Amino acid sequence: MKQDPALPHPMVVIVMGVSGSGKTTAAKLLAAELGWEFREGDDLHPPANVERMRTGIPLIDEDRWPWLHRIAAVVDDWLERGVSGVLTCSALKRSYRDMIIGPRPNIRLVHIQGGASLLSPRLASRQGHYMPSSLLASQFATLEPPGEDEHPITLSADQPPERIVAAIIQALAQGDGARG
Repeated sequence: MKQDPALPHPMVVIVMGVSGSGKTTAAKLLAAELGWEFREGDDLHPPANVERMRTGIPLIDEDRWPWLHRIAAVVDDWLERGVSGVLTCSALKRSYRDMIIGPRPNIRLVHIQGGASLLSPRLASRQGHYMPSSLLASQFATLEPPGEDEHPITLSADQPPERIVAAIIQALAQGDGARG
């Protein structure tokens, strides 16, 4: 994708949140609206991780590190090629976000948050995804919401995806949530 002429440099938006928060839906819409590349972080999981989750076994840090390295490689590739992109990643812990964002410039973190009462029914009705609703509690137990020093754009999952995307675009235009 070509670079947005309003931006002086490529930018990467990482859309994070627990499963069922709507990060993929919002990220796809955002990438389409901006004409940026899109990558679904779940597609980068090693097969062993997918099988663990499919059978209801929560991932541990050791399971996640290879996946997070793959996500960081996508970010690096986009920045090296000079293109902007939108990538999804649960990014539940600060240490995970530090790995995929780290000192890289021009990264925007978007946190779509919602409670179990909102997200659990979404997961239960979702078709074609390996993440069972039984793992939502483990994701909430692992979640370390982004701190102010991470400059997140934080939005509620109870909004329609189009409203979430509009809020992200507005925050990006205003420079809110900037890192680097």
